[in-house]
Amino acid sequence: MEPQEVYNLVLKEVKKKIAGKEDVIKLMFIGLVANGHVLLEGVPGVAKTTMVKSLASAINADFKRIQGTSDLTPQDIVGYTYIDPSDNNLKVHKGPIFTNLLLLDELNRTPPKTMSAFLEMLEERVVTIGGINYKLPDLFIAFATQNPLNIEGTEPLPKVLADRFIMKINVDYPSENEEIEMIRLKEKDTQLEINKVVDIETILSLQSMVKNVSLDDDIANYIIRIVDATRSDIHVVMGASPRAIIALVNCAKAKALIEGRNKVIKDDVTFLAKPVLSHRIVTRATGGIGVSGIIDGILASVD
Repeated sequence: MEPQEVYNLVLKEVKKKIAGKEDVIKLMFIGLVANGHVLLEGVPGVAKTTMVKSLASAINADFKRIQGTSDLTPQDIVGYTYIDPSDNNLKVHKGPIFTNLLLLDELNRTPPKTMSAFLEMLEERVVTIGGINYKLPDLFIAFATQNPLNIEGTEPLPKVLADRFIMKINVDYPSENEEIEMIRLKEKDTQLEINKVVDIETILSLQSMVKNVSLDDDIANYIIRIVDATRSDIHVVMGASPRAIIALVNCAKAKALIEGRNKVIKDDVTFLAKPVLSHRIVTRATGGIGVSGIIDGILASVD
């Protein structure tokens, strides 16, 4: 199948459970094809978990969910070693991270030590149990949800951890029409089972195809100037890292691919600038225009 056809099939299946939110679903799929982990930010109850679970079902991927709590330990995620009483041998119990699509629900409720344990997993896709390294599956993508910081019990993600996510997607309240559609979907929920329309090998193939999407020098320079502008803005304490350039390039290529193009255009970059950059920027605490406004200003000023 052509990449555009794959995306349309997956979108059709996910929409059986989700009212509206097509841009959110598209961004999630772009993250999947770009082989990057994704943050989903929104208040509880806006279907973040349902979207990830539905996406996993549509691509026939193994799915596991970890609930973030204040007492979650690294062993709860990666696993542990134990002595089997039946033969007195040391054995390994692999944790839920050994999956294809992992949902880290309410990541910013977990303690700092556990957040730090995610760094190796997200960056290297390797986990260490009992001093031995274990490789995660070829298709391994973490979707982490986080609540806005004004909700009780939440903590800001360390920037070194947030930077490992290829993008952050804001999941807002549904519109009135979307809420009406949501009610209708719930009324016929039992009849709307998600079909497995593609497989893991298809997604891995798309990830490989991303490398072949061309990026002209003028678009590459445009991306570099945008990221560089985040570092010199007067409202910014810390701008986006060089990793943001690579993330924006990969996501723009993935978007072009699933839209049936073999070349990145400017609209790909502007569509992805906020999701890719917003969680990588630290603004000044003294008021200001906010990250979204800063990126809007940069896009308006960078030629």
